[in-house]
Amino acid sequence: MSAGSLRARVRAEMTEEIKTTARRHLATDGANLSLRAVARDMGMVSSALYRYFPSRDALLTALIVDAYNSLGAAAEAGDTSVADRTALRGRWLAICHAVRTWALANPSEYALLFGSPVPEYHAPEDTIAAASRTPLALINVLKDSYDAGFSTATDHLPTVLHADMARLRDRTVPGLPEELLARGGMGWIQLFGAVSFELFGQLNNVVEAREAYFGYQMGRVATTIGIPD
Repeated sequence: MSAGSLRARVRAEMTEEIKTTARRHLATDGANLSLRAVARDMGMVSSALYRYFPSRDALLTALIVDAYNSLGAAAEAGDTSVADRTALRGRWLAICHAVRTWALANPSEYALLFGSPVPEYHAPEDTIAAASRTPLALINVLKDSYDAGFSTATDHLPTVLHADMARLRDRTVPGLPEELLARGGMGWIQLFGAVSFELFGQLNNVVEAREAYFGYQMGRVATTIGIPD
């Protein structure tokens, strides 16, 4: 192995160790990350950590991208777990349940993505591709439903929304009517609203059969946005 390859491997391993330590801080302190605290836990001076992440925001971005990619991979795996690709509602529900399962297993990372905004942090464009994976998995089910002739664009979409939907469609799912894309966005919002309500305690002392209630909600959402039973 060349000296350059060895240095690259050591740097990659140290970068992962820093992120792992930072995730532990997320679990205890939320997104209020301190590079000094991370460096202290690793037994290194903070100036050494800055060689890997030049700022708190750079470390937060790396954690956010990793979390979005992990969530996206779970959503995509949920979709591909349904062998019958024509089982559109089954695919939708599998993705939704995969998102919920991931969130319950990774509450601090979910909170980093969908909880309160981190003060003075502005996500760069680096996060867009990773953040798009889960909504694209959902929208692709709706697109397959439309291509199969099951979902139709009969809604009256307010005129002011057409430009937004057209711009989003052209970037993501060309060929999907704007009305259906708006419905798909509604389904995405309903999914994460349901997960957030459960994860952040809004269902405490209200619903005990959480998984069954979640499945019921996502089934009703599928009907609303036009994914057939």
